Amino acid sequence: MTAPPTLTQTLADRLPRHLAIIMDGNGRWAEERGLPRVAGHRAGADAVDRITTACRELGIGYLTLYAFSEQNWARPQAEVEALMDLLREFLLSEREELVSNDIRLRAIGRVDRLPPRVRDVLDEIIEATRGNRTMTLSLALSYGGREEIADAARLLGERIARGELAAERIDEAAIESLLPSMECGAVDLLVRTGGEQRISNFMLWGAAYAELYFSAALWPDWDAVDLFEAIAAYQQRDRRFGKVRVESPLPPPLTARANGSAAPEPRALVETWPAVALGAR
Repeated sequence: MTAPPTLTQTLADRLPRHLAIIMDGNGRWAEERGLPRVAGHRAGADAVDRITTACRELGIGYLTLYAFSEQNWARPQAEVEALMDLLREFLLSEREELVSNDIRLRAIGRVDRLPPRVRDVLDEIIEATRGNRTMTLSLALSYGGREEIADAARLLGERIARGELAAERIDEAAIESLLPSMECGAVDLLVRTGGEQRISNFMLWGAAYAELYFSAALWPDWDAVDLFEAIAAYQQRDRRFGKVRVESPLPPPLTARANGSAAPEPRALVETWPAVALGAR
């Protein structure tokens, strides 16, 4: 039987430039342990910290996490309030780590729906990390892919009504320029945890040619090894983008760090990880 590739062997080559994750399974994780659902969301927040750290150390430039969908507002009010409190707590606890590790924070979605106690903290951290360059972490909050495209269409319609834009000038580029999720470019690898196999209205435009990876593990259980397995699967895919065959180039090197030093190449980062076999638990 062929041994699974080691982390060094698997991850030294093509890394996804933009990784997006649907973090599913918090509620089931709590229920399996006889805990309230909010305990699962709290454990899920710990997984966010683990995976963000692993992505930064590997050299993945863009990470987008589906934290709260537009449809999640329909959940019981008590759970929504608990999620908002947890989101605020998470943001406050991660602020210094984001700043010190040169990670830029963004938010996509209808964030104006967030309560002021969350929005105020979110806006402050976004501003404090605006100049960070090593990695960009985007939180999808009150987000929906259909809603994002509809909002862009509405803006284009308003420009046409004001005489600023001719309808025949609308093309893919015009729409894409109004999609906040596309600021970090198209998604290379879209992961969903928790065993479900659907994309649930997430990154509908940006994930048009993304490689999909579905993990049976619940999000609170996810760790660096799960991430390595997802990337290993991604690296086995033949990405053709509708053509006969396209060789996927290495992602462009990250820009210099805020302190002026050059960001390390992915290979240099990977070689610092222990050569643990994929799949080991």
